[in-house]
Amino acid sequence: MKNRYLLLTTVFFLFLASCQAKMEKKNMGQELTEDCQVDSIDLDILNSLNQIAKNLQYDSLTTEDQIIEIGKLFLQTPYVGGTLENNVNEELVINLHQLDCTTYLENVLALSQTLKQSQVSTSNFSKNIELIRYRNGQLNDYTSRLHYFTDWIINNEKKRLVKNITQEIGGEPYFKTINFMSSHVSSYPALVKDSSLIEKIKETEKRLNSQQHFYIPENKIQQVEDKIHNGDFIAITTRIKGLDVSHTGIAIHINERLHLMHASSNAKKVVISELPLAEKIQKNSLQTGIIVVRVISKQ
Repeated sequence: MKNRYLLLTTVFFLFLASCQAKMEKKNMGQELTEDCQVDSIDLDILNSLNQIAKNLQYDSLTTEDQIIEIGKLFLQTPYVGGTLENNVNEELVINLHQLDCTTYLENVLALSQTLKQSQVSTSNFSKNIELIRYRNGQLNDYTSRLHYFTDWIINNEKKRLVKNITQEIGGEPYFKTINFMSSHVSSYPALVKDSSLIEKIKETEKRLNSQQHFYIPENKIQQVEDKIHNGDFIAITTRIKGLDVSHTGIAIHINERLHLMHASSNAKKVVISELPLAEKIQKNSLQTGIIVVRVISKQ
């Protein structure tokens, strides 16, 4: 089983490398299905992921093991920021060959949800991405996307996809005024283009600021490592004014310590952190702690 896993994942990594080479040589065509933008490369990747998952019987794994194994399939995938910001109008973008920290989690969760369905298809995967990425699972406009990760957590809790376990494992109140987007409009082309969207963003911020949030402070992370499972989603809180979360990843234990599997802007690819998460955060002057979210097993 282990040798077959190594063979298949090696083939997949080579396939990803081939895809990147093709992207450098020419622009690939895109398949447009309804409001969904799918690159032909991503269709191939999705088919390859599906085949690996079938061969290794990922559908028989526990949810936490499935999240870990799917997450590992994306190791070495290039980090690219802003892949959802390239359209004039908000569209459902499927991008499996370029990831940022949030789209990495969304793609892993969407593939896990798709494997639990009767048919693994582009259509089902796209529906799961829309369900996860947008408020109440519906793409309406730019503001329907769950931009703030605290909003992402709250809304996906309502969909019974995840559960915020931060408070129950020892989390403390996280006091933060959230207004980064409305305070930095020039950084968001969609808001510059259509100023009417700013008021909707402010409404979201007002709602988030009226709710209580919890986090594990950086100096207490190691104390709760044993309460955090492999496959839990980790959101890293920040000192950046107006921003709730600055980075996300997947919890993975190595040699009895908690590490982070994530799309790293520093490494420019998906990696597993060399340092345990507690030490990694303490070394970053802008990071203050973590929020822990558990993926719910789909019945």
